[in-house]
Amino acid sequence: MVPETVSHFIGGKHVHSTLRKTYGVTDPATGKEYAQVEVGLAADINQAVLAARSALETGPWPGMPTAERAGVLSGIAAAIGARAGDIAAAEALGPGLPVTQAREQAAQAGDIFRLAAELIPGQAADRASGEPGHSGYVLARPAGVAGLITSWRTPFLSQARAVAPALAAGCSIVLKPHEWAPMPAVLLEEIATAAGLPDGVLNIVHGSLHRKTPGAQARDALVSHPSVARLSFAGEAADAQQVTLQAATHRKVLSAELVGPSPCLVFADADLDQAVDGALFGAFALNGHRRTATSAILVERPVYDAFVSRFAQRAGRIRVGDPADLATELGPLPHADHYDKLVASVRLGLREGARLAAGGLRPAGLPEGNYLAATVLADVTPTMEIFTGLLGGPVVRVTPFDTDEEAVSLANTVPALTAAYIWTSDLQRAHRLAPAIESATTWVNSRNPQDLQAVSAGPPGAEAGQAGIDFFTHSPTLLIEADDTPAPRFGA
Repeated sequence: MVPETVSHFIGGKHVHSTLRKTYGVTDPATGKEYAQVEVGLAADINQAVLAARSALETGPWPGMPTAERAGVLSGIAAAIGARAGDIAAAEALGPGLPVTQAREQAAQAGDIFRLAAELIPGQAADRASGEPGHSGYVLARPAGVAGLITSWRTPFLSQARAVAPALAAGCSIVLKPHEWAPMPAVLLEEIATAAGLPDGVLNIVHGSLHRKTPGAQARDALVSHPSVARLSFAGEAADAQQVTLQAATHRKVLSAELVGPSPCLVFADADLDQAVDGALFGAFALNGHRRTATSAILVERPVYDAFVSRFAQRAGRIRVGDPADLATELGPLPHADHYDKLVASVRLGLREGARLAAGGLRPAGLPEGNYLAATVLADVTPTMEIFTGLLGGPVVRVTPFDTDEEAVSLANTVPALTAAYIWTSDLQRAHRLAPAIESATTWVNSRNPQDLQAVSAGPPGAEAGQAGIDFFTHSPTLLIEADDTPAPRFGA
């Protein structure tokens, strides 16, 4: 049952905003308001940080036996599985994810908490130092209060990727979810509390009244708060730049997980059927909101026309509709503002000379909601603004290339480059080109299966496994002299 008003969650209790004002959130499928959300200000962030700090300094969580702390995270993982339907419904109300895909994201979120639970015993163990003549230890301690700013894209999974490693490290948390998707955080709070997470360890402050800068007041206050030791940000590259500057100003340790288009390179010798399948899945799964979405496709000219024809034909058959419908492959965009922005970008591309190969309009039979058909813009050139635009939705740009060197050069012009895909039967080419593409991860002849333990070349803390836990860990070294080696005697 959706609550009429969503309040903050601080110190284990639901707390009203200092401002006592709310903003409305709407169902992207109907445009109808489903909840009012409390407005978060700097005073609310401060209250949440104080609660988190108290839980860290006087509460049981940091010093809890590892088996008990792992048990709490395992309980969260199990509860996520049991409430997958509720999570999927919340994801439909936020980013408009189709229910079948949202359930898959819930399962992955559960895996993240389960992995974090498995890693806790090793994290807690002190590691011996090999310094000659000394007995030494590298200690593993919680870094402190963790400030987490998460995205509206697959919001429950975004929160899991940040919350699980922070909890595994023993930190207490202040979570700032995106204002377009408040309900997944409400579910996470309920699940964590029922699993036995102590009061004050997880605190949640919701968004701001300022619609053009979502959550800016609460976000900025969290970034600048002197008692926040670690910051984790997931979201758009433009917002990340601002957060990065703020974090540097306040000397904060920051992990910024950026969202941007991922180039997909299709060579003439590729299996075209598999390349089309992989590129379609990468571009339109999760409504095109995946942080590794293949929304910038580069195709070698000998197969360019054939690829565009097959890709556009398939895109035109993608089922767009109600996220709750099991047959839906593509749901609505999360917010009317985002819908308008994306439609404007498509129109800009057409004015610049791109060719509309599929979509571009509201699907027939869906007069309400933020629905946009799967859209393919072909013949996009590097000189067009649309080529480097950060779109974030079911819109794909397709560009031809002639040489390997041109393909790599075009791929590296994509902003906020986090991932890339290469489709070719020439594995020597793949091994040669992949290192030249400036992406954190590159897949070859593959859609992107996730290895939760893999360490990417991206920012520290962006991983869900051990590397993510290490980001939220303070690791001081203790050295005790073990022999009678004298110290140098200055001034003797």
